[in-house]
Amino acid sequence: MPNITIRKATVEDVSLIFHFIKQLAIYEKAEDAVVATEADIKNSLFTDSSTAYALIALLDDKPVGFSVYFYNYSTWLGKNGLYLEDLFVLPEHRGEGIGKALLKHLAQIAVQNNCGRFEWSVLDWNEPAINFYQSIGAKPQDEWIIYRLAGDELKEFAES
Repeated sequence: MPNITIRKATVEDVSLIFHFIKQLAIYEKAEDAVVATEADIKNSLFTDSSTAYALIALLDDKPVGFSVYFYNYSTWLGKNGLYLEDLFVLPEHRGEGIGKALLKHLAQIAVQNNCGRFEWSVLDWNEPAINFYQSIGAKPQDEWIIYRLAGDELKEFAES
C-alpha cells in the first residue's frame, strides 16, 4: 500500500507549486494562460495577507501533487465554503489514491472549519476527473454558469 501524506505547503515549495501549476496548464490545454511567476505565487500564498492556501501531496516522501484552495461565503447558508481552485497529480501517479487523499484532506479542513460547502469546477471534457468526482459522491451543479471578467475587460468595466 502506498504511503501517501498531505502537508501544508511552505514558502520553500514555491518552485514546486509553480512547476505543478505549469503541468496542470499543459494538461488543461492552456499552457499559454499561465502568466503568474514564482514571485506571484510566493506573494499570494505565503504572506500575512494571503487568502489562498496550498497543500502538497507526497508519495513515499516524494512530492507528486498539490492543491490550492480558499474560503468563499454562502449567504443562503450563512457559512463559509471551501473552494478548490486547483488539484493536480503527476500523470504517472494517477490512480494511486493521491487525488482522493487530497480531496479527503480538504473535506476534513472544510468540516473542521464549519464550512457549509466544498466546491470546485471541472472542465466539461475532463471525463476522468468527472467520473472520479462522481465516484466520491460529488454532484454537478448544472444550473449554474460561471461568468468571468478578466484582463482588459475587467479593467475597462472597473473604469467605466
